[in-house]
Amino acid sequence: MQSHLGDLRAEVEKEFGTTDETWLHTIRDGWHSADLNPLDKALCAYAEKLTLTPAAMAEADLETLRAHGLDDPALHDAIQVISFFNYINRIADATHVDLDPGMDPR
Repeated sequence: MQSHLGDLRAEVEKEFGTTDETWLHTIRDGWHSADLNPLDKALCAYAEKLTLTPAAMAEADLETLRAHGLDDPALHDAIQVISFFNYINRIADATHVDLDPGMDPR
């Protein structure tokens, strides 16, 4: 199992060829204070709401993302990724999967 921080690091390295460890740790510790563009902030807010209060999701949440330029296929992809991470984390928690050495237990 690879940590989510490791997943983010790999994606950022693939996209930009480098990573800023301070920025990665800011994202991990609280995306609200990270230097993100408006679309990324909107996606983080959407992911947080879907994760913490899924029954509260409404069409307005999708409209917010559409206002940032996402079309329906992109919305579908975002929902799939967010939901998969929620699902797999619950499986890991329920089965008491051991963390990889060096992984932060958060």
